[in-house]
Amino acid sequence: MLKNLAAAVVLAAATLAAQPAWAEGNVADVTDMQALREAVRVDKKALVAATLKLTDAEAKKFWPIYDAYQKDLDVINRRRVRALETLVGRDKPMSDIYARNLAAELITTDEAEIKLRRALQNRLLNRTPGRTVMPATKAARYLQLESKIRAYQAYDIAVTFPLVK
Repeated sequence: MLKNLAAAVVLAAATLAAQPAWAEGNVADVTDMQALREAVRVDKKALVAATLKLTDAEAKKFWPIYDAYQKDLDVINRRRVRALETLVGRDKPMSDIYARNLAAELITTDEAEIKLRRALQNRLLNRTPGRTVMPATKAARYLQLESKIRAYQAYDIAVTFPLVK
């Protein structure tokens, strides 16, 4: 059982941290979560590009923001995975102090992700003339896409990691 859990940890970590390569012509229907999962595993950036259909001017402003967001999100995801990996290696019940620390760390990573997403939203929806990254509809579409991706990743984590004993 420990081997299965270890394999699940590796899969979850890879899902959270991966930035794979995908052929741009394979745009998944982003309402189909299984298709979305596969598209992200193949190449998230290509999925985003195909979904948003950015103009050259929009792309020039958007991709640096996207790359910075993904880098910061990866740090948060790695921190979350490190916290959850401790559950897999434990064959005995956790102490109350350790359980409190784990719960606090998971809440802290959730809060950090929300703060990061809010900063992303503010940058994409900047109302200052000349500093607009893209139309609000494209920005909202991208924020929705990121939210859907996070939803399936959260589901993968929920089914992969056991509850605290």
